[in-house]
Amino acid sequence: MNRDQLRARYIPFADLRYTTEAFIDYAIEECSPKYNYALVGPGVSQNPDQPVSLREPHGFQVGGVSMAHGKTNPPHMHFTCEVFMCYRGDWRLMWGFNPEEKHTLISEGDIASVPTWIYRAFRNVGVDDGFLFSGLGRDDTGGILWGPSTVEAAQKAGVYLTEDYRMIDTRRGEPLPPGTRLLEPMTPEEIARLQDWTSEAMSRRVVRFADLAWSGEALLDSVLPGHGAQMAPVVGLGMDQGRATLPPVANAHGMSIEWLRIPPGGQVGWHRLARKQVLLLKQGQVAVRLRADDGPFEQAMQGTATAWDAYALPEGHWRSLANTGTGDALMLLLTAGDEKKAIEWDPAIVDQAAGLGWALDANGCTAPKHFVDRSQR
Repeated sequence: MNRDQLRARYIPFADLRYTTEAFIDYAIEECSPKYNYALVGPGVSQNPDQPVSLREPHGFQVGGVSMAHGKTNPPHMHFTCEVFMCYRGDWRLMWGFNPEEKHTLISEGDIASVPTWIYRAFRNVGVDDGFLFSGLGRDDTGGILWGPSTVEAAQKAGVYLTEDYRMIDTRRGEPLPPGTRLLEPMTPEEIARLQDWTSEAMSRRVVRFADLAWSGEALLDSVLPGHGAQMAPVVGLGMDQGRATLPPVANAHGMSIEWLRIPPGGQVGWHRLARKQVLLLKQGQVAVRLRADDGPFEQAMQGTATAWDAYALPEGHWRSLANTGTGDALMLLLTAGDEKKAIEWDPAIVDQAAGLGWALDANGCTAPKHFVDRSQR
């Protein structure tokens, strides 16, 4: 890609566009207004006018949601993974409804992976400008299925959802022609047959920021002067090269999610991946540097208390990430694929690491070079 194409992959938080009418729940008072954002891919929005920052398929999709204190996103179901990444506020995550609701609280920095084929809902119980990023698995998510109570409440308010997922708002004079086939929600009997996730089982799918397992041996270049990045796994097999790395949530999602922390003056040196990757900067200032077809390219990113820039890295491009701020830079890396991601390091990085006695073993994990060399005798 050239520099203009790479520049178009920057998604500044200040420029995000939203709709408050992505789903039928906009007609329900306790659910509205809700601000739905689509950063990468259209997500499961039922509004054909949903603004989308970057439509290019990535193998997964990234969205966002914000709503005022006390507002609720009502029960619904997904067929691919839905991962909530809390960047601000406190949220009550609810699930089940077969036979009763269960819930947990997630706060800033916490990440929750909700299993497929169960109903879930969430409510803002914190500040009015709380914000959740969401990750959806696959390019084709299979859509969204609303719970019977949500469909009924929307219809009472005058908004209907057809079998082909068109929203009809009779309050605006939109006609509901006779014989229109409306979406039929699951019956209570069908809902009762869904898997019942206990609170204990769900707790293993909530990764608390306070419990992250940070590693300073996660990347080959972490040992180099002026580098020093650390990583902490969350979902799936990512690019972490540590031998002891075990993701807290290990089942297939179509993507991996892991935290990256770069110290002031530090960087992740030149490398490339064969998979697409999305960066969500939580705090600090980062320069994303890439080798474009027409020369060097650099994109500045910023993460503050209320605004978080994103960047969609293309596959196959050499890149480096440099902390240009005065404090730690903290970001999430969302990378396509369920396999362990293989990093190709610039040869200069490999040589510098070797000079400090550090190398990659045959499994692509960081290790003392002395032992890796001995094994070749």
